[in-house]
Amino acid sequence: MHPRLPLLLTGLVALAGCDYLGIEAASAAQARRAAEGKAIGAACRHAGRAIEDCFALNARVDKAAVYAGWREMNDYMTENRIEVVPPQRDGADLATHDDDPATDAEPPTQRRGG
Repeated sequence: MHPRLPLLLTGLVALAGCDYLGIEAASAAQARRAAEGKAIGAACRHAGRAIEDCFALNARVDKAAVYAGWREMNDYMTENRIEVVPPQRDGADLATHDDDPATDAEPPTQRRGG
């Protein structure tokens, strides 16, 4: 047996185990980000938001993916005569809090000194 064979096999097993350790491959991460961007774009179009508003509300998301989702949803809605479903929350308050889950709760009451 070649002396480097056990080292090679150990390296291959370690690389194969990356999926089990929760390490995401670069291609998988890119595909996930693209899918998320398309979903955001589609949701923006379904809510009747202009593409520019969608870009402004989701500045961290890949614009090409957002546009692709928006365009696909636009075509689908036009083809199937689906009406816009207006958003229940104003986009202005969402843009300032982007991904902060703490902002979903009610703001704390302020104490007055006295």
